[in-house]
Amino acid sequence: MLVLLPPSEGKTAPADGPALELESLSFPRLNRVRDQVSRALVRLAGTRRAGEVLGLGSTQADAIETDARLFEVPCAPAGRVYTGVLFGELDLASLDAEATRRAAQQLAVASALFGLVRVTDPIPAYRLSGTVTLPRLGPVASRWRPVLPAVLDEEVCDGLLVDLRSGTYVNLGKPSTALAPRTATVRVLHEVDGRRTVVSHFNKATKGRLVRDLLVEGAQPTTVDELATAWRDLGWTVEQSGTALDVVTT
Repeated sequence: MLVLLPPSEGKTAPADGPALELESLSFPRLNRVRDQVSRALVRLAGTRRAGEVLGLGSTQADAIETDARLFEVPCAPAGRVYTGVLFGELDLASLDAEATRRAAQQLAVASALFGLVRVTDPIPAYRLSGTVTLPRLGPVASRWRPVLPAVLDEEVCDGLLVDLRSGTYVNLGKPSTALAPRTATVRVLHEVDGRRTVVSHFNKATKGRLVRDLLVEGAQPTTVDELATAWRDLGWTVEQSGTALDVVTT
């Protein structure tokens, strides 16, 4: 099983650690595109247009500086750098040794800069959204689409992919036709007085808890049906339609 997480815009910049080395990252087949995108980002961050292109305001000059010095600033494991709502609920630091080992093997994070990373991969606190178009390189999504599906096929093999990415990061590369029947997608619905809505905060927080429960329990589902059953056994309300799972919270 591979659980594919969205990245978080919120990141904690490491105070110390090694400099970025693309060769140290998992999924080495992505390194050619990683090199192209990262170098284009460094070039952009050194220009006056950086804030406009990256969607960063005048108070986020430190983020642009980090991008400009991408290969010089300290790195830390991705699971510590990403600090959004989902990662807060996932709370990797509090897992026991066995659950931590499972997280290292089973989790990957989608990234506009790196394509995919393991939670143990050392990365800097970069800023680059999946919607950005980089000068001379074009939309970052168009760079990842030709390569990500094959990497997912290779990694998942005949197992299960749990795709928790948001639409922006699904656009970096959808599962192949062969993998699609073994890919579970998850929507979180928040129910109040019989009315169901998708609320961003509850969506992210619930996905973090869902993944944490699988890691703590040591569940090893190999099909979408088994995944739905595993979450139900853990107390979640799950409605299934083919490979699409709705998790209903109140």
